[in-house]
Amino acid sequence: MIQGARLGIYDEKGLVAATPYIGRSNRWLAPLGAADLDGDGAIEIAYIDRPHLAKTLRIWRFLNGTLTHLADQAGLTNHKIGEDFISGGVLSCAGGVPQIVTANANWSRVMVSQFESGQITTTDDGPFSSARLKQRASTCP
Repeated sequence: MIQGARLGIYDEKGLVAATPYIGRSNRWLAPLGAADLDGDGAIEIAYIDRPHLAKTLRIWRFLNGTLTHLADQAGLTNHKIGEDFISGGVLSCAGGVPQIVTANANWSRVMVSQFESGQITTTDDGPFSSARLKQRASTCP
């Protein structure tokens, strides 16, 4: 039975931890990055669940060999059908809270999300263009 994608963490011995499967074949997720998103010393992993369908940012904590689901934010994406790359990412700037850069669900706006106190806060960072999203995801404000 094909269960769709899931995010897995591996070491030299094999699978350490994994998220649940998405639930059916031909469904996938698009990773954004990993960082200490909330400043607690643990690493969180951000990805978009089904970037063409669900368009949902999901954040998981990886701690002591376990993945724990923390939060979701609908209406965000990081991949267009036909492109051979993932857009956006996690940006960590000196002295600041890491930022998760994506597009909104209809690719009209660049969006910046932060994870603090168990909540995802998303702000509109201006009109979308591929160049603008790439620049925003790679340059600290």
